[in-house]
Amino acid sequence: MPTLNWIGKEKVINHHQDVPYKILEPQYTFINGKEAKDSTSANKIIHGDNLEALKSLLPEYEGKIKCIYIDPPYNTGNEGWVYNDNVSHPRFKKWLGEVVGKEGEDLSRHDKWLCMMYPRLKLLHKLLAHDGAIFISIDDNEQANLKLICDEIFGMGNFITDLIWRSADSSNNDAKKFSNDFNHTLIYTKNDWLPKRLERKAENNSHYKNPDNDSRGPWFSGNVSSPNPRENLMYNIISPKGIIIKPPKNGWRWNKENVESMIKEEIIVFSEDQTRIIKKTFLKDQSGIIPSNIWWDVEDTGHNRNAKYELIKIFEELKTSEIFKTPKPTKFLKKILDIAIEKDDIVLDSFAGSGTTAHAVLNLNKQDGGNRKFIMIEMEEYANTITAERVKRVINGYGEGTKAIEGTDGDFTYYELGKPIFKADKMLNEEVPLAKIQEYVWYTETKEPFLKQKENYLLGAKNDTAYYFYYEKERLTTLDESYLRALKTEAEQYIIYADLCLLDEKLMDKYHIVFKKIPRDITRF
Repeated sequence: MPTLNWIGKEKVINHHQDVPYKILEPQYTFINGKEAKDSTSANKIIHGDNLEALKSLLPEYEGKIKCIYIDPPYNTGNEGWVYNDNVSHPRFKKWLGEVVGKEGEDLSRHDKWLCMMYPRLKLLHKLLAHDGAIFISIDDNEQANLKLICDEIFGMGNFITDLIWRSADSSNNDAKKFSNDFNHTLIYTKNDWLPKRLERKAENNSHYKNPDNDSRGPWFSGNVSSPNPRENLMYNIISPKGIIIKPPKNGWRWNKENVESMIKEEIIVFSEDQTRIIKKTFLKDQSGIIPSNIWWDVEDTGHNRNAKYELIKIFEELKTSEIFKTPKPTKFLKKILDIAIEKDDIVLDSFAGSGTTAHAVLNLNKQDGGNRKFIMIEMEEYANTITAERVKRVINGYGEGTKAIEGTDGDFTYYELGKPIFKADKMLNEEVPLAKIQEYVWYTETKEPFLKQKENYLLGAKNDTAYYFYYEKERLTTLDESYLRALKTEAEQYIIYADLCLLDEKLMDKYHIVFKKIPRDITRF
């Protein structure tokens, strides 16, 4: 398989493994139309570096995200930082310097962009469900590079399509060469995803008629010719009056046995002069519309100007158009959600920007009573004042008078990235709450979310193995016979974390005990 090489790739190809694991610290929950401190929501808005934030989601969400949408920097080369533009932002520069060292001074903007995107895509791949899909919007500046690194990370065979979306409602006649009227959205799956069919509209059914009053309802005459010539499709059909109907150039669409069956069931009928066959395709058998990979109807999917108007309506007091040059419209995100998820699925956007994805999720839940959840990650300082604030206003409603938009209801918890699990000296960070350390250790062992147990030090049991984390902040812990006698959970094997171990090997073999030293043997992921 062809792969893409660039300056710094060898430094970032496994960098997602070196990123420190940090806890998420809830700041407030927006519920019942106001901020509260005593509850949490399944919806999350996270402020912080999205690489670190993605890693913090792994214990709870690895393999569970059904739909990921990201709208990363397009890397157009403009030096002024605006959302969706370049990778010269100080935070990205700092991160790139830490990853590639002095080589960073020689990186072109395309090398920088690839260094920034690669580890993030690796973590997004881990979070994506096996039957989920990721949608990545991009323009021509990095589309080719993005396609190659996604082929490498997700697998060439898991490429679904390049969705073309008309992002401009009218062409730019002042363009020097061509008017840029569309964006790409690359779609990949992890293993086994099919888009949902879209709801049929009146125009989709207009060509179905019932001129012969068929009891099965309206129908239209389908194509009877094979797209490719095959020998078993080349045969004559004899009409009831004995008229020979010769096959088209490539042959019939079905083999002789299937045609005879359809004639018997009157799915295939003959013209009045019996010189041709008619294959009836019935409206009752249609279950929706297969989505096209060209979304050109701006009334259906919105456009950039429409997205700006949405922001202006929500933030009448702010010049948000100066912050977000090319936001995405909620119509575009809604259509993605329509084909990507069910009513209880989770949606992740790790370049959240103004929060369009969350807005689309809330609209869709209000429309059909669904319980879709969203996770938004935004590294900029406007994560609370714009991203979260937009979601608050969408939940409560916004605008006045005849222009007022009714609220969707809903809730979310706002998080900041917190302290790392491990300090620079590789010791456990004792400022981190014990429950977060337990969650981390349980995940490294089982790849499952942690549930607090009633028994002291027990993390849980899986596959006849009981996991214990014998840890005290104020003292060293020792795995000895007296500790063993205190265990209450029966299992075929025991994996026990402690600071020290005084058990002899024969006893450990007898009871199938595996000792793991804190912090040395805690897996870093």
